[in-house]
Amino acid sequence: MGELEGRPTGQTATELVTLSEIREAGARLHGVALRTPLLPAEHDGERVWLKCESLQPTGAFKIRGAYNFIARLDPADRARGVITYSSGNHAQAVAYAARAFGVAATVIMPVDAPSLKVDSTRRFGAAVELCGTLSSEREARALELAAVSGSPIVPPFDHPDIIAGQGTTGVEIAEQLEAFAGPEAVPRVVVPIGGGGLLSGTSVALRDLLPDAKVVGVEPEGAASMLRSLEAGGPVVLESVDTIADGLRPVSPGTLTYRHCKALVNSVITVSDAEIRRAVRWCFDQRLVVEPSGAAGVAALLGGRLGVDSERETVIVISGGNIGPSRLQSLLAAADAETPPVSGG
Repeated sequence: MGELEGRPTGQTATELVTLSEIREAGARLHGVALRTPLLPAEHDGERVWLKCESLQPTGAFKIRGAYNFIARLDPADRARGVITYSSGNHAQAVAYAARAFGVAATVIMPVDAPSLKVDSTRRFGAAVELCGTLSSEREARALELAAVSGSPIVPPFDHPDIIAGQGTTGVEIAEQLEAFAGPEAVPRVVVPIGGGGLLSGTSVALRDLLPDAKVVGVEPEGAASMLRSLEAGGPVVLESVDTIADGLRPVSPGTLTYRHCKALVNSVITVSDAEIRRAVRWCFDQRLVVEPSGAAGVAALLGGRLGVDSERETVIVISGGNIGPSRLQSLLAAADAETPPVSGG
Protein backbone atom coordinates (compact mmCIF):
# COMPACT_ATOMS: atom_id res chain seq x y z
CA MET A 1 0.00 0.00 0.00
CA GLY A 2 1.20 3.48 -0.83
CA GLU A 3 0.14 6.41 1.30
CA LEU A 4 0.94 10.07 1.70
CA GLU A 5 -0.47 11.93 4.67
CA GLY A 6 -0.65 15.50 5.82
CA ARG A 7 -1.55 18.67 3.99
CA PRO A 8 1.59 20.25 2.51
CA THR A 9 1.45 24.01 2.18
CA GLY A 10 2.98 26.55 -0.13
CA GLN A 11 0.16 27.14 -2.62
CA THR A 12 -1.33 30.60 -2.94
CA ALA A 13 -5.07 31.03 -3.16
CA THR A 14 -4.82 32.65 -6.59
CA GLU A 15 -3.52 29.38 -8.06
CA LEU A 16 -6.62 27.49 -7.02
CA VAL A 17 -10.23 27.40 -8.14
CA THR A 18 -12.55 29.31 -5.80
CA LEU A 19 -15.85 28.43 -4.19
CA SER A 20 -17.51 31.27 -6.11
CA GLU A 21 -16.38 29.69 -9.39
CA ILE A 22 -17.84 26.38 -8.24
CA ARG A 23 -21.15 28.02 -7.36
CA GLU A 24 -21.24 29.72 -10.78
CA ALA A 25 -20.66 26.31 -12.35
CA GLY A 26 -23.51 24.94 -10.28
CA ALA A 27 -25.86 27.55 -11.74
CA ARG A 28 -24.84 26.53 -15.28
CA LEU A 29 -25.38 22.87 -14.45
CA HIS A 30 -28.89 23.38 -13.11
CA GLY A 31 -31.19 21.07 -15.03
CA VAL A 32 -28.23 19.29 -16.66
CA ALA A 33 -26.33 17.42 -13.95
CA LEU A 34 -28.34 15.62 -11.30
CA ARG A 35 -28.09 16.41 -7.63
CA THR A 36 -27.16 12.79 -6.96
CA PRO A 37 -28.31 11.08 -3.77
CA LEU A 38 -26.21 10.60 -0.67
CA LEU A 39 -27.20 7.10 0.40
CA PRO A 40 -26.56 5.51 3.81
CA ALA A 41 -24.84 2.13 4.01
CA GLU A 42 -23.11 0.11 6.69
CA HIS A 43 -19.79 -1.72 6.99
CA ASP A 44 -18.64 -3.51 10.16
CA GLY A 45 -21.18 -1.59 12.19
CA GLU A 46 -20.01 1.77 10.88
CA ARG A 47 -22.41 3.95 8.90
CA VAL A 48 -21.04 5.34 5.69
CA TRP A 49 -22.54 7.60 3.06
CA LEU A 50 -22.30 6.90 -0.66
CA LYS A 51 -22.40 9.89 -3.04
CA CYS A 52 -23.77 8.18 -6.13
CA GLU A 53 -22.34 10.00 -9.14
CA SER A 54 -22.91 6.74 -11.02
CA LEU A 55 -26.50 7.93 -11.42
CA GLN A 56 -25.65 10.96 -13.57
CA PRO A 57 -27.18 11.01 -17.11
CA THR A 58 -23.84 9.85 -18.53
CA GLY A 59 -23.16 7.39 -15.71
CA ALA A 60 -20.36 9.38 -14.06
CA PHE A 61 -19.47 12.72 -12.47
CA LYS A 62 -17.70 13.90 -15.62
CA ILE A 63 -20.80 15.67 -16.99
CA ARG A 64 -20.27 18.39 -14.37
CA GLY A 65 -16.89 19.53 -15.65
CA ALA A 66 -17.43 18.88 -19.36
CA TYR A 67 -20.66 20.83 -19.55
CA ASN A 68 -19.25 23.72 -17.52
CA PHE A 69 -16.21 23.95 -19.81
CA ILE A 70 -18.24 23.90 -23.03
CA ALA A 71 -20.75 26.40 -21.63
CA ARG A 72 -17.88 28.79 -20.90
CA LEU A 73 -16.44 28.67 -24.43
CA ASP A 74 -16.77 31.67 -26.72
CA PRO A 75 -19.74 30.85 -28.99
CA ALA A 76 -17.59 31.29 -32.10
CA ASP A 77 -15.03 28.81 -30.78
CA ARG A 78 -17.72 26.38 -29.69
CA ALA A 79 -19.32 26.48 -33.13
CA ARG A 80 -16.18 24.89 -34.61
CA GLY A 81 -16.94 21.77 -32.60
CA VAL A 82 -14.97 20.31 -29.71
CA ILE A 83 -12.31 17.65 -29.38
CA THR A 84 -11.36 15.57 -26.37
CA TYR A 85 -9.42 12.47 -25.33
CA SER A 86 -10.66 10.05 -22.73
CA SER A 87 -10.76 6.47 -21.53
CA GLY A 88 -14.54 6.68 -21.57
CA ASN A 89 -16.42 8.64 -18.93
CA HIS A 90 -15.18 12.08 -19.98
CA ALA A 91 -15.79 11.01 -23.58
CA GLN A 92 -19.45 10.40 -22.90
CA ALA A 93 -19.78 13.64 -20.94
CA VAL A 94 -18.27 15.74 -23.73
CA ALA A 95 -20.46 14.04 -26.33
CA TYR A 96 -23.55 14.64 -24.18
CA ALA A 97 -22.69 18.30 -23.53
CA ALA A 98 -21.77 18.98 -27.16
CA ARG A 99 -25.12 17.57 -28.26
CA ALA A 100 -26.88 19.84 -25.78
CA PHE A 101 -25.19 22.85 -27.40
CA GLY A 102 -25.77 21.56 -30.92
CA VAL A 103 -22.08 21.30 -31.84
CA ALA A 104 -19.94 18.47 -33.17
CA ALA A 105 -17.63 16.43 -30.93
CA THR A 106 -14.64 14.29 -31.83
CA VAL A 107 -13.37 11.95 -29.13
CA ILE A 108 -10.07 10.05 -29.02
CA MET A 109 -10.41 6.87 -26.98
CA PRO A 110 -7.99 4.00 -26.28
CA VAL A 111 -8.11 0.88 -28.42
CA ASP A 112 -8.94 -1.14 -25.29
CA ALA A 113 -11.75 1.14 -24.08
CA PRO A 114 -14.79 -0.78 -22.82
CA SER A 115 -17.24 -1.22 -25.68
CA LEU A 116 -20.07 0.10 -23.51
CA LYS A 117 -18.30 3.44 -23.19
CA VAL A 118 -17.40 3.63 -26.89
CA ASP A 119 -20.94 2.77 -27.96
CA SER A 120 -22.48 5.24 -25.53
CA THR A 121 -20.19 8.04 -26.72
CA ARG A 122 -21.28 7.38 -30.30
CA ARG A 123 -24.96 7.27 -29.30
CA PHE A 124 -24.58 10.76 -27.85
CA GLY A 125 -23.50 11.87 -31.33
CA ALA A 126 -19.71 12.08 -31.14
CA ALA A 127 -17.25 10.83 -33.73
CA VAL A 128 -14.93 8.34 -32.01
CA GLU A 129 -11.36 7.55 -33.03
CA LEU A 130 -9.46 4.76 -31.25
CA CYS A 131 -5.80 5.46 -30.56
CA GLY A 132 -3.18 3.68 -28.43
CA THR A 133 -3.57 2.65 -24.82
CA LEU A 134 -1.96 5.53 -22.88
CA SER A 135 -3.51 8.91 -22.05
CA SER A 136 -0.43 10.61 -23.49
CA GLU A 137 -1.06 8.98 -26.88
CA ARG A 138 -4.67 10.14 -26.91
CA GLU A 139 -3.71 13.66 -25.94
CA ALA A 140 -1.10 13.86 -28.71
CA ARG A 141 -3.65 12.77 -31.31
CA ALA A 142 -6.22 15.30 -30.04
CA LEU A 143 -3.63 18.08 -30.34
CA GLU A 144 -2.92 17.03 -33.93
CA LEU A 145 -6.59 17.24 -34.87
CA ALA A 146 -7.09 20.56 -33.09
CA ALA A 147 -4.11 22.08 -34.92
CA VAL A 148 -5.82 21.32 -38.23
CA SER A 149 -9.45 22.13 -37.37
CA GLY A 150 -9.03 24.96 -34.87
CA SER A 151 -11.53 23.24 -32.60
CA PRO A 152 -11.08 23.73 -28.85
CA ILE A 153 -9.94 20.76 -26.77
CA VAL A 154 -12.01 19.91 -23.70
CA PRO A 155 -9.36 18.64 -21.25
CA PRO A 156 -10.34 15.70 -19.06
CA PHE A 157 -9.19 17.26 -15.78
CA ASP A 158 -6.49 19.94 -15.85
CA HIS A 159 -8.43 23.16 -16.34
CA PRO A 160 -10.14 25.58 -13.90
CA ASP A 161 -13.55 25.20 -15.59
CA ILE A 162 -13.34 21.40 -15.38
CA ILE A 163 -12.29 21.52 -11.73
CA ALA A 164 -15.01 24.06 -10.89
CA GLY A 165 -17.65 21.85 -12.46
CA GLN A 166 -16.47 18.79 -10.57
CA GLY A 167 -16.40 20.85 -7.39
CA THR A 168 -20.19 21.05 -7.40
CA THR A 169 -20.03 17.48 -6.08
CA GLY A 170 -18.38 18.81 -2.92
CA VAL A 171 -21.00 21.51 -2.45
CA GLU A 172 -23.75 18.90 -2.62
CA ILE A 173 -21.94 16.65 -0.14
CA ALA A 174 -21.67 19.49 2.38
CA GLU A 175 -25.33 20.43 2.02
CA GLN A 176 -26.66 16.86 2.05
CA LEU A 177 -24.54 15.77 5.00
CA GLU A 178 -25.79 18.68 7.07
CA ALA A 179 -29.38 17.76 6.20
CA PHE A 180 -28.99 14.07 6.95
CA ALA A 181 -26.41 13.94 9.76
CA GLY A 182 -26.85 17.36 11.35
CA PRO A 183 -24.91 20.64 11.27
CA GLU A 184 -22.31 19.30 13.71
CA ALA A 185 -21.25 16.45 11.40
CA VAL A 186 -17.61 16.51 10.32
CA PRO A 187 -16.79 14.14 7.46
CA ARG A 188 -13.89 12.41 5.93
CA VAL A 189 -14.61 12.38 2.22
CA VAL A 190 -13.04 9.67 0.07
CA VAL A 191 -12.60 10.40 -3.64
CA PRO A 192 -11.15 8.27 -6.48
CA ILE A 193 -8.23 9.82 -8.38
CA GLY A 194 -7.73 9.60 -12.13
CA GLY A 195 -6.27 12.91 -13.23
CA GLY A 196 -7.41 14.58 -10.01
CA GLY A 197 -10.15 16.93 -11.24
CA LEU A 198 -12.89 15.52 -9.01
CA LEU A 199 -10.61 15.43 -5.97
CA SER A 200 -9.40 18.99 -6.65
CA GLY A 201 -12.84 20.54 -7.03
CA THR A 202 -14.36 18.61 -4.15
CA SER A 203 -11.48 19.66 -1.90
CA VAL A 204 -11.97 23.34 -2.71
CA ALA A 205 -15.66 23.17 -1.84
CA LEU A 206 -15.11 21.27 1.38
CA ARG A 207 -12.28 23.49 2.61
CA ASP A 208 -14.64 26.48 2.43
CA LEU A 209 -17.87 24.84 3.54
CA LEU A 210 -16.53 22.26 6.04
CA PRO A 211 -13.05 23.43 7.01
CA ASP A 212 -12.48 20.55 9.42
CA ALA A 213 -13.32 17.88 6.88
CA LYS A 214 -10.64 15.33 6.04
CA VAL A 215 -10.22 14.69 2.32
CA VAL A 216 -8.72 11.39 1.15
CA GLY A 217 -7.79 10.52 -2.43
CA VAL A 218 -7.63 6.91 -3.63
CA GLU A 219 -5.65 5.49 -6.57
CA PRO A 220 -5.01 1.98 -7.88
CA GLU A 221 -1.63 0.58 -6.92
CA GLY A 222 -0.84 0.11 -10.59
CA ALA A 223 -1.64 3.70 -11.58
CA ALA A 224 -0.62 5.86 -8.61
CA SER A 225 0.43 8.96 -10.54
CA MET A 226 -0.82 11.50 -7.96
CA LEU A 227 0.80 9.71 -5.04
CA ARG A 228 4.14 9.43 -6.87
CA SER A 229 3.93 13.09 -7.88
CA LEU A 230 3.29 14.23 -4.32
CA GLU A 231 6.19 12.11 -3.12
CA ALA A 232 8.44 13.62 -5.82
CA GLY A 233 7.38 17.22 -5.20
CA GLY A 234 5.92 17.75 -8.68
CA PRO A 235 3.97 16.00 -11.44
CA VAL A 236 5.65 12.84 -12.69
CA VAL A 237 4.90 10.65 -15.69
CA LEU A 238 4.52 6.93 -15.04
CA GLU A 239 6.25 4.66 -17.53
CA SER A 240 3.26 2.33 -17.54
CA VAL A 241 -0.03 1.70 -15.77
CA ASP A 242 -1.70 -1.59 -14.87
CA THR A 243 -5.13 -1.68 -13.28
CA ILE A 244 -8.65 -2.90 -13.95
CA ALA A 245 -9.89 0.62 -13.15
CA ASP A 246 -9.82 1.97 -16.72
CA GLY A 247 -11.02 5.42 -15.64
CA LEU A 248 -8.12 5.87 -13.20
CA ARG A 249 -5.23 5.29 -15.60
CA PRO A 250 -3.71 8.67 -16.56
CA VAL A 251 0.07 8.37 -16.63
CA SER A 252 0.39 11.77 -14.93
CA PRO A 253 -1.80 14.19 -12.98
CA GLY A 254 -2.27 17.68 -14.31
CA THR A 255 -0.15 20.60 -13.16
CA LEU A 256 -3.23 22.35 -11.77
CA THR A 257 -4.78 19.26 -10.18
CA TYR A 258 -1.42 18.49 -8.57
CA ARG A 259 -1.37 21.98 -7.02
CA HIS A 260 -4.86 21.56 -5.62
CA CYS A 261 -4.08 18.17 -4.14
CA LYS A 262 -0.81 19.34 -2.64
CA ALA A 263 -2.53 22.27 -0.98
CA LEU A 264 -5.85 20.79 0.10
CA VAL A 265 -5.84 16.99 0.35
CA ASN A 266 -5.08 15.32 3.67
CA SER A 267 -3.90 11.98 2.35
CA VAL A 268 -3.57 9.86 -0.78
CA ILE A 269 -3.73 6.07 -0.51
CA THR A 270 -3.66 3.17 -2.94
CA VAL A 271 -5.73 0.02 -3.30
CA SER A 272 -5.16 -3.25 -5.13
CA ASP A 273 -7.19 -4.58 -8.04
CA ALA A 274 -8.37 -7.42 -5.79
CA GLU A 275 -9.73 -4.85 -3.33
CA ILE A 276 -11.44 -3.02 -6.20
CA ARG A 277 -13.13 -6.24 -7.34
CA ARG A 278 -14.31 -6.84 -3.80
CA ALA A 279 -15.68 -3.29 -3.71
CA VAL A 280 -17.62 -3.81 -6.94
CA ARG A 281 -19.19 -6.87 -5.33
CA TRP A 282 -20.00 -4.95 -2.12
CA CYS A 283 -21.63 -2.16 -4.11
CA PHE A 284 -23.66 -4.72 -6.05
CA ASP A 285 -24.85 -6.14 -2.73
CA GLN A 286 -26.03 -2.59 -1.91
CA ARG A 287 -28.02 -2.72 -5.19
CA LEU A 288 -25.60 -0.34 -6.91
CA VAL A 289 -23.96 -1.08 -10.26
CA VAL A 290 -20.49 0.46 -10.04
CA GLU A 291 -17.52 0.23 -12.41
CA PRO A 292 -14.05 -0.50 -10.98
CA SER A 293 -12.99 3.16 -11.17
CA GLY A 294 -16.06 4.22 -9.26
CA ALA A 295 -15.48 1.62 -6.54
CA ALA A 296 -11.95 2.72 -5.54
CA GLY A 297 -13.13 4.61 -2.46
CA VAL A 298 -15.17 1.64 -1.28
CA ALA A 299 -12.11 -0.55 -1.85
CA ALA A 300 -10.18 1.64 0.59
CA LEU A 301 -12.94 1.18 3.18
CA LEU A 302 -13.24 -2.59 2.81
CA GLY A 303 -9.48 -3.07 2.72
CA GLY A 304 -9.00 -1.23 6.01
CA ARG A 305 -6.96 1.48 4.29
CA LEU A 306 -8.96 4.29 5.90
CA GLY A 307 -8.71 3.12 9.48
CA VAL A 308 -11.41 3.81 12.05
CA ASP A 309 -12.44 7.40 12.78
CA SER A 310 -15.44 7.35 15.09
CA GLU A 311 -15.56 11.15 15.27
CA ARG A 312 -16.25 11.61 11.56
CA GLU A 313 -18.93 10.67 9.07
CA THR A 314 -17.37 8.71 6.20
CA VAL A 315 -18.53 9.86 2.77
CA ILE A 316 -17.39 7.91 -0.29
CA VAL A 317 -17.84 9.26 -3.80
CA ILE A 318 -19.04 6.55 -6.20
CA SER A 319 -17.64 8.27 -9.27
CA GLY A 320 -19.00 6.10 -12.07
CA GLY A 321 -21.16 3.13 -13.02
CA ASN A 322 -20.43 2.55 -16.70
CA ILE A 323 -19.93 -1.18 -16.88
CA GLY A 324 -21.49 -3.77 -19.17
CA PRO A 325 -23.25 -6.90 -17.88
CA SER A 326 -20.60 -9.38 -19.07
CA ARG A 327 -17.75 -7.47 -17.45
CA LEU A 328 -19.74 -6.97 -14.26
CA GLN A 329 -20.48 -10.68 -14.13
CA SER A 330 -16.80 -11.48 -14.61
CA LEU A 331 -15.73 -9.12 -11.82
CA LEU A 332 -18.33 -10.46 -9.43
CA ALA A 333 -17.25 -14.05 -10.13
CA ALA A 334 -13.59 -13.15 -9.60
CA ALA A 335 -14.38 -11.34 -6.35
CA ASP A 336 -16.35 -14.31 -5.07
CA ALA A 337 -13.51 -16.64 -5.95
CA GLU A 338 -10.97 -14.49 -4.10
CA THR A 339 -12.97 -13.89 -0.96
CA PRO A 340 -16.51 -14.49 0.33
CA PRO A 341 -18.97 -11.69 -0.47
CA VAL A 342 -19.08 -8.91 2.13
CA SER A 343 -22.46 -8.37 3.76
CA GLY A 344 -23.78 -4.85 3.84
CA GLY A 345 -26.50 -2.83 5.45
